[in-house]
Amino acid sequence: MPKGVRHDFTMNSQDSKLYPGLKGAYKRKVTVYVPSQYDPGTAAPFIVVQDAMQAAAMSKILDNMIHEKRLPAMIAIFIASGGGDGKGSQRGLEYDTLSEKYAVFIETEVLPRIEKDYKVTFTKDPEGRATMGGSSGRRLCVHDGLVPPRFVPSRAELFRHFCQSAISHQQGHAARRVGIPRESHSQSERKPLRVWMQVGDKDNGYKQNEATLHNWVMANDRMAAVLKAKDYPYRYVFSAGAGHVDGKVVRQTLPEALLFVWQGYEVKAK
Repeated sequence: MPKGVRHDFTMNSQDSKLYPGLKGAYKRKVTVYVPSQYDPGTAAPFIVVQDAMQAAAMSKILDNMIHEKRLPAMIAIFIASGGGDGKGSQRGLEYDTLSEKYAVFIETEVLPRIEKDYKVTFTKDPEGRATMGGSSGRRLCVHDGLVPPRFVPSRAELFRHFCQSAISHQQGHAARRVGIPRESHSQSERKPLRVWMQVGDKDNGYKQNEATLHNWVMANDRMAAVLKAKDYPYRYVFSAGAGHVDGKVVRQTLPEALLFVWQGYEVKAK
């Protein structure tokens, strides 16, 4: 079985026009997986993974599933946040701010650098672009897929078809925060997405009541209900005995999540 190549590099905040540092300079680690089947010069499908989660495990999964022609020969970008967590942190600024800023950052600062340094080309076709995240990284994925404009405003919805929310969680009133309020879903525009969701029955705030806005199990239930009502192609996995971004659940379900999200995308042999 041929194995892909992984490239590691660091982004310095001083070089960023969009995220120069909320509390001073910082460094951001990025790993790029390029499958052995990639044909240089061709526009490749790809997936952007927030928090650089599961880079080693997912690279092995892609090696196997691309070789078996169950997935397209995609490039995977595992990008860390700027650090910290929650309100007032760099990660909080990037992942919890519901605007197009982070998407513009990926499109204008991350992708061009990878293309230049590693001689790859990313597809502009929204159907060949996916994003994945856990916890706040998942909220970012859903928001980027559902609320236009995406990335560069003049080229809206560059990540529209595959909104990969694999093995992740949603805080508060999820549906309201991504532009598809449950009480008015019939009036909102349906987006061309495929969505994978997962929550553990012992996820954050699972014992808290609705008034706290921090019961993540309840929020995921509501999000799934909205996706169902809008007739989105989605998969919602409810994991018994699992906690927040449970590593065992992540590794167990990731192959199935990738298959679901890329379903219908033409798998091309080299």
